[in-house]
Amino acid sequence: MINKKRDTKKDRVMEEQSDKTERLREVSRMVKPIISGLSETLGGTNLQRQMGELIDAQNEAWKLKLKKIYEEFIIEMKELEASDIDLGGGGCDGKIWYRIHGFKNPIKTEHTLSKKETDILLLNLLVPYQRKKLFSRQNFDFSYTIKQEDGLDQRFRADMYYDMEHLAMNMRRIDNEIRPFKDLELHPEVAKALSLKYFQYGLTLITGITGSGKSSTLDTIVDANNRSMEAHVVIIASPVELVHEPIRSIIRHREVGRDVPSFKEGAIQALRQDPDIIIIGELRDPDTIMTALEITDSGHKTYGTLHTSSAMESIDRIIGEVPVAEQERIRMRLADVLTCVISQKLVPSLDGKRVLAKEVLLATPSVKAAIRNNNIGEIYQMLMEGGSQGMHTLEQNLKLLYDRGEISREVALNQSNNKKRMIKLLDPTAVDKLNTMVG
Repeated sequence: MINKKRDTKKDRVMEEQSDKTERLREVSRMVKPIISGLSETLGGTNLQRQMGELIDAQNEAWKLKLKKIYEEFIIEMKELEASDIDLGGGGCDGKIWYRIHGFKNPIKTEHTLSKKETDILLLNLLVPYQRKKLFSRQNFDFSYTIKQEDGLDQRFRADMYYDMEHLAMNMRRIDNEIRPFKDLELHPEVAKALSLKYFQYGLTLITGITGSGKSSTLDTIVDANNRSMEAHVVIIASPVELVHEPIRSIIRHREVGRDVPSFKEGAIQALRQDPDIIIIGELRDPDTIMTALEITDSGHKTYGTLHTSSAMESIDRIIGEVPVAEQERIRMRLADVLTCVISQKLVPSLDGKRVLAKEVLLATPSVKAAIRNNNIGEIYQMLMEGGSQGMHTLEQNLKLLYDRGEISREVALNQSNNKKRMIKLLDPTAVDKLNTMVG
């Protein structure tokens, strides 16, 4: 019986591998006439422009069939619990790669695609005006939507770019299911700070490296406000990921490059749209940062994201991004408007998946004073001792996950920002022993 089950599983794997191989072979067959019509003297963007012209000359049935082959690969992401798919350029070696629970691996097939074949497959996903943007910037962010069998839309966030004169793309699956607010496991004081019901203005920062779940956390916060308050929420994103249905609030989704030219312009325009909450998808430059501070100072509740790994680093980044002559003024303004900072990571868990680890800072009077006086280094101690108000360091949260049996000791240590403090938390006598040995 056991051998039969093993054989059945092996047969299924081989059948799936054969199916994927055939799909890739079909791509090669379909694009062969286009490749044969390409000029041998062209390269880079000029070559892709010619590919685009030849794609446009094909009939709609051809375009739809090629697109459908690609979509079959992204539809399978949910079943595989894959967050991302990568293909194209020399870096993927003609294979399609998935990121599953944090790790990237290629699909096993007996056929791979050439760089030109992948170029055509990817260009077919874009309409002419999108290709024009790609060629001019050599990079293009966009959202992609497919209709599933259950009738629901599945959205993806995509970035198409160049890898040694050929096209490559990463596409991330946007989870349609919003994480319940209680799953963030936030202290009641922090929950109040995030709610329009209790705080009508203030700046909240959600920070972390790429792929740390910042967008999911923001979506959870938006959903909680949408369910609890009659309000107007303006979301400025690049691109728009999850689309919120209005429940008790008006929810506007404004995509940079499609609905608005930039994050800064979107934030400024939002002030004329009678908003209660403004979401700025990314505080990526000094102008956007200063605009975020100004609109918050004008009495709005504002949320933004930063690519930083701790609350202290987030404060330093905000201040450090502006010219030196402006830093004192920005420091004072940040101290006035800051409400909360949540810095997070998705760390490997013992069940082979990933779990959220986070650092939470509330802008208490002491924290605000430390920012005003440029004593950012004092904030870590405030985080460690602020448990009664819902604050904690990343290391304290990693220790909690370790004590629960959700992550290993090695992961807790490797994912910490402050290794010495993490060792102390895991073994209170370890640092003293180490200091004795060094002495």
